[in-house]
Amino acid sequence: MGIEIERKFLVTGDGWRAAAHAVIPMAQGYINDAAALDSGAQKASVRVRIQGAQAFVNIKSREVGHTRQEFDYPIPPDDARALLALCVGGLVDKRRHLVRHAGLVWEVDEFLGDNAGLVVAEVELEHADQVIAKPDWVGEEVTDQVRYYNLALAAHPYARWSAAERGP
Repeated sequence: MGIEIERKFLVTGDGWRAAAHAVIPMAQGYINDAAALDSGAQKASVRVRIQGAQAFVNIKSREVGHTRQEFDYPIPPDDARALLALCVGGLVDKRRHLVRHAGLVWEVDEFLGDNAGLVVAEVELEHADQVIAKPDWVGEEVTDQVRYYNLALAAHPYARWSAAERGP
């Protein structure tokens, strides 16, 4: 079993673009929906992701915050395309830009489609209390704000957010 320790931030400005050393197109969807998790009927999200030429099934425990159980398994891309057709809610399309900063690799997700206009940065950590040096293009931390989770974005995309949801 893997444990994911990750913090998520809003991105302010384009200062990260020049430092990006890789861009990976991604499309992902969820076999279960946010309502099943919110009601407690299910305890994990089940995601299908096509990431460049690779594909994965990912199961992630439902805890809010920076530490969750995570299981990630490679699958054939044709299987992933078939599974994406079975997903509930919308698909999440994005470009993931990898940016090195202060010894860590930041994943800057630039969302497309119904989530266009939203840009978040995530950084995976070795332990929960690890000190990080935030780049100057990183703004408010949103790790504990469920609306920024990809599962939530599939069900309620950024294009449908109210002004209050978009505000700090």
